[in-house]
Amino acid sequence: MNWYLFWIALYLIVIVYFTIRHVKSADLEGYLVNNRKTKTLPLVFTTLATFVGGGTSIGLMAMGYESGLAAVGIGIAYVIGFAILSRYAGKIRDLGAEKNIYSFPEYLNRSYTSDDNLRFERFFSSIVSGVNIFIFFFLLAAQFVAMASLLEYAFEIGYLTASIISCAVVIAYTAFAGLAGVIITDMIQFIVIIFMILVIFIPGIIEDTDTFSRFSELPPTFMNGMFYGVAFLVALPLFLSHSVLVRMDIWQRTLAAKDAKTAKKVSIWSGIGMLPFYILFPLVGIGIRLTMGDNVNPNDVSFLFLSAHASPVLLGFAVVGMLSALMSSGDSFLNLVSISTVKDFIGFRKHESGEIDKKHLQRNIRIVAVIIGIVATIMALWFPKVVDLMVIGLATITIFVPVTYLALSSKNPYQYRKSAAWSILSGFIVNVVFFVLGIMRPEAFQAKSSFIPAILVATIVLLIGVIVKKRKRHITKN
Repeated sequence: MNWYLFWIALYLIVIVYFTIRHVKSADLEGYLVNNRKTKTLPLVFTTLATFVGGGTSIGLMAMGYESGLAAVGIGIAYVIGFAILSRYAGKIRDLGAEKNIYSFPEYLNRSYTSDDNLRFERFFSSIVSGVNIFIFFFLLAAQFVAMASLLEYAFEIGYLTASIISCAVVIAYTAFAGLAGVIITDMIQFIVIIFMILVIFIPGIIEDTDTFSRFSELPPTFMNGMFYGVAFLVALPLFLSHSVLVRMDIWQRTLAAKDAKTAKKVSIWSGIGMLPFYILFPLVGIGIRLTMGDNVNPNDVSFLFLSAHASPVLLGFAVVGMLSALMSSGDSFLNLVSISTVKDFIGFRKHESGEIDKKHLQRNIRIVAVIIGIVATIMALWFPKVVDLMVIGLATITIFVPVTYLALSSKNPYQYRKSAAWSILSGFIVNVVFFVLGIMRPEAFQAKSSFIPAILVATIVLLIGVIVKKRKRHITKN
């Protein structure tokens, strides 16, 4: 019996049942933010599923194989980040409900633009949405690379075919279900991940590492987190931690909370809940390195580990579970970037009465989801390195940190609109330059550290702009 097909069929039946029963695609608030009525447990599950499921889990396994415990530093940074988010989560949720905000880019646009200056509004929104689309192309491509790698092994098909199948499945579900559907799949897939961890991953890690006694066989940089250098390790808690505050997927879930208290609780419990996964998954990669040597393709680590530690029945369940987790992250990312693109580039068309044209909006989101999904698939085919795609996507987000802190803390952030625009744009350009440098000359610069000079430049540019603006205002008053 083909257990892969059995588990896939069962999974699809469950997903279709819950989607039809609970998702109402005609409901705009439900499609975008689940009617802003989501309770704590579903939000924690969907947040954790996005942070530890899919491409992230497979990427962490690959990163563990490639660099050891350096990946744990990302987990520690995120714990700090969720603690920071908990301070602002309630405010973010209430602002969203009060001003009908549906996404993080929309919040920045509302903070730094005005209808009185349409030219700048288009310029600023194009920068914000353009950078976010760039980021989520990498994150979405990482999901497709990981899905294709699993499908390629499980069904013995070519990587090209596997990538196309991955893209088609994620696009089809995202276009139909919206955020309500994403939350449903996230809950199911997170439960599957927990089961796999208890039954397969923990016993397998103990076996491969001989109850951790084989760690002494690894290079020192594998165990002290220094594989990518001290700058990368230090920058994770110092800079990457703040990226939690500017992640579009976190904002969408915060905006979907039923009240401010729920939003804050979700931040705290998500931070506590995700760290064990960022310790466990790199250990999977370390186990494969100890048992199979250093000539394995990092993209294949997850399947090799599962096939070594699971019976045919359990292997089929595990592979489908990982595929479902990848779909969970993929549909989250695609849903987010499609909403942002339509909102900021195309706009919410309104009737003469002033009401939003819901059918037009959802049709545009679905069309954009298809286009973006196809482009991300092309990227996955051109650059099939799940670790690099994951780290680059996650780290590039940090360039939004300075302008977000200013927007959340200032009573009138609009007065610093030009400084905010140049902060984002300069940080993005520096990030791209150093990333390309790292790819072309890895001996000169580590591509994964491109976010360090990027966030420094973005911060400096914003601070200079704010200081200059305050001095001009002071001179004018006097």
